[in-house]
Amino acid sequence: MMSSATDRLSGVQSDIRSAEAEFGRPDNAVELIAVSKTFAAEDIVPVLDAGQRVFGENRVQEAMGKWPGLRERYADIELHLIGPLQSNKAREAVATFDVIHTVDRPKIARALKTEMEKQGRNLPCFIQVNTGEEPQKAGIAPKDVASFLAECRDGAGLNIVGLMCIPPIDEAPGEHFALLEKLAKRSGLEQLSMGMSSDYRVAVGFGATYVRVGSAIFGARG
Repeated sequence: MMSSATDRLSGVQSDIRSAEAEFGRPDNAVELIAVSKTFAAEDIVPVLDAGQRVFGENRVQEAMGKWPGLRERYADIELHLIGPLQSNKAREAVATFDVIHTVDRPKIARALKTEMEKQGRNLPCFIQVNTGEEPQKAGIAPKDVASFLAECRDGAGLNIVGLMCIPPIDEAPGEHFALLEKLAKRSGLEQLSMGMSSDYRVAVGFGATYVRVGSAIFGARG
């Protein structure tokens, strides 16, 4: 019999707790972001009913289409933007999301701060780091993290709370998680957004505070 999304959610939650114990992390040190991109509101409701409240979306427009109605029914939802952001979507992103994980260039930092001031919001933000320095992938090069962090904080006045990465698919993720952890410590940042369905246990071992898990909960995307 095929397992349901709620069964898979429970399994992922248990797996995170056991990984915390295995790697000597405090209980509940890791927050699960259930990545609901491409799934409709009706697919998300069972997971909400099971108690999950922290969700991730990749696209601003998609999130705007399905989350306002869900927020009316579940007031304590926390929505994270984990996909690339264009500066012309900053207004909608600030209005729709509670946390931004993909600050990756000065223009985005300035646009977000402008919109936060207009809307009276101060969202926690993560700098996306391109740990593999892949030319096709968004993110700041590791060597530029310190200078970009200063620019985001001092120049744009953003509330930067941590670093985020997506390792290359053909490399061992642990190397990249270790690098992100080192960069965060060097920068005095306590939050690490890393680890997805295939490698979240590894990420827990390297200090992840948020893991972004989609298909392991919702199933394969069409």
